Amino acid sequence: MALLDDVIDASGGMARWNSLSRFTLHLSVAGTLFSSTGHASEFKDVTAEGSTRTQSVRFTGITGGEHSGSFQPDAITIESLEGEILRTWRNPSLAFTEAGSPALAGELHLVFFCGVAIWNYLTNPFLLAHPDVLVEELPPWQENNESWRRLRAQFPPSLITLAPEQIFYFDENALQRRTDHDLFGMKVAHYSWAHDSFGGIVVPTLRRAQTLRPDGTVVAKPVLMDVEIFDAVFE
Repeated sequence: MALLDDVIDASGGMARWNSLSRFTLHLSVAGTLFSSTGHASEFKDVTAEGSTRTQSVRFTGITGGEHSGSFQPDAITIESLEGEILRTWRNPSLAFTEAGSPALAGELHLVFFCGVAIWNYLTNPFLLAHPDVLVEELPPWQENNESWRRLRAQFPPSLITLAPEQIFYFDENALQRRTDHDLFGMKVAHYSWAHDSFGGIVVPTLRRAQTLRPDGTVVAKPVLMDVEIFDAVFE
């Protein structure tokens, strides 16, 4: 697909991506999804280390620098900085079933959500070329007098994502600028900008998630999630 090829090339190219196995980020994550449950500072100024090839992310410095948290598809753990496992959630799911409970009320839920989000942020758009991901080009979208090209992606159950179907938007330089999907019963748009190159891989260093109206326009406030990447290393 021509658009996907352009997008992957703009982000550093598949050859460079396939030569990598790990990433390390210095970042902060905030927003009303966190502050509304009393966790405004849980993921500020943390380190995230993960695999580019399998779904795995470890956060160091969460809860004010007191703990580490590890995300893998089959288990979430909270650990002391010395590596002692304090709590474990086996076979986690983003589908929280307890009626009336906040989606990210617990620390294990926070690690799971941030692990899924950050891993997908860092591996897209390369993940869209996965043989089990179905990709379809949609008509262009007009955003603030710009024409953004779009891809609809359907992810297989074998990949844990924030939503099985997502729509990706790319600007005239083929850089990802927005992603729409369902989240915790809402329709949301993740905007991304301030792209920078780290070791040949182009990454948006700022992201912001907001709710969507039925016509596809964005509700400015509240901001559900803010992500700022201060530095990234790929190996």
